[in-house]
Amino acid sequence: MNAIEIIEKKRDGGTLADAEIQFFVSGYVAQEIPDYQAAAWLMAIYIRGMSAEETLALTLALATSGETMESSAGAGPTVDKHSSGGIGDKTTLIVLPLVAACGVPVAKVSGRGLSTFGGTVDKLESVRGFRTDLSSAEFEAQLREHGIVLSGQSADLAPADGLLYALRDVTGTVPSKALMASSIMSKKIAAGARGIVLDVKYGSGAFMPSIEEARELAHIMVEIGRGAGRRVTALLSDTNQPLGRTVGNALEVREAIETLGGRGPRDLHEHCLAVAGHMLRLAGRTRDDDLADARALLEERLASGEALAVLRKLIVLQGGDGGQIDRPETLPRAPIVREVPAPRDGYVAGIDALRVGRACLELGAGRMRKSEPIDHAVGAVFHRQVGDEAARGEALFAVHARQEADADTAVEEITAAFSWSDRSRRPPGPEAILG
Repeated sequence: MNAIEIIEKKRDGGTLADAEIQFFVSGYVAQEIPDYQAAAWLMAIYIRGMSAEETLALTLALATSGETMESSAGAGPTVDKHSSGGIGDKTTLIVLPLVAACGVPVAKVSGRGLSTFGGTVDKLESVRGFRTDLSSAEFEAQLREHGIVLSGQSADLAPADGLLYALRDVTGTVPSKALMASSIMSKKIAAGARGIVLDVKYGSGAFMPSIEEARELAHIMVEIGRGAGRRVTALLSDTNQPLGRTVGNALEVREAIETLGGRGPRDLHEHCLAVAGHMLRLAGRTRDDDLADARALLEERLASGEALAVLRKLIVLQGGDGGQIDRPETLPRAPIVREVPAPRDGYVAGIDALRVGRACLELGAGRMRKSEPIDHAVGAVFHRQVGDEAARGEALFAVHARQEADADTAVEEITAAFSWSDRSRRPPGPEAILG
C-alpha cells in the first residue's frame, strides 16, 4: 500500500478497505504521510463521500491512534453526551452534574470554542483556578473515586483526529458528514463511555442549517456507535435562537447555576431534562418508555439541591473556586451593561442565533484562532425569547461589553437579529433517534 494509490482510489469513487484507512491514518500521525497528501485525501472523501463501513473504519482508526480510556471498567456504566455546537449551548454544565447526582458516572472530554460556537472548556475556565488539562491518569482516577470528570482533550487522546481536524479547517472539508461524524465519535469512543447521547443542533446557530441535514448526520453517528459496540441516542434540537437567555462564557455559567437551582429558563430546563433523561435510559436507570420516571428523578435532584452540589464538587475537585458557585456574582463581570428596549409591540418571531453569535464574537466572547485569548465577562442576556410578548419600551436584551464602542456595535447587530409577529409561535421540541 502507498498513500498515492489510496488517494487515487477514493478520488475515482472506490471503496477503501479497513486496512487502507488504517494505513493512511497511522502514516499521517507518524509524519510519514505529508500534509499535502492528507489534504488531497480529505478532499477526495469530501467529494466522493464514504460508505457506512468506511466511516466506521475511519472512526475506529482515529479513536485508536493514541491513548484510549476504558473508564467504564472502574466506575460502572459511564455515559457521555456531545453537542454538535450551538449559540448559547451550556447544556453540559447542567446535564453532567444532574446525571451524576442520580448515581450514574459521567466522563466527558470537551473542547474549546472556535468562531461563534462557545466551548465548554472556555466557559468553565470562567471559574477561578478550574483545571481542564487533566492527564489520562487524573481523568480516570477522578471518575473512579468521584463519579464525575470533565477535561479538555489531551494530546494523546485520538491524536489523528486533532491533526485531521486542523487540516479540515483550512482545506474546505469541514462540512463532510462522514468526516464530521467520525471526528465526533472517535473522541467519544476513545474516552471510554459505553452510552452516548448526541445533541445534534440545526438552524442558524448550528453547523447543520436544516433538520434534514441534522437527521442524516445523527443517523450516521448512531450507526457508528452500533458498529463500535456503544449505545447511542441522538436528539435533534432547534437552534434558530440562542439556547437559554445568555450568550457568553461567565454569563452562561451563571445561567447554568440558576438552572441547577431550579430558576433557569423553560427552554433550557426542558432541553437539559431531555438530554439527561436519555443518558439515564442508556445507563439502565429508567423503566418508562416516555422517560417519565427519569424526569421525576431529575426534577427531584434539582429541587433538593443535589445537582448543584455536584457541580460545586466538580469545580473543587479540579482546582476551581467553589465559592464562585455559591456566589455567582463573583464570576467575571463586564464593566458596561447596556439595556436595550423593545422597538415595538408584538411577539418575538425569531432571534437569528448566528447573528447573535457573531456580535458576541466581536465583543471578545469567542475566537477566530484557537490560540487567541477570550474575554470571559462579555456577551448578551435576553429578556425575551421566541414566542414571548413584548411591549414597546420593555426590556428586550442587554449587552455586556468592555468598551462603549463595542457595546454600540453589538446593540445594533443584535437588534437586527430580532424579527416580530402579531401572534405567538414556539420552537419545536427535540426529536429523538434511538440507538
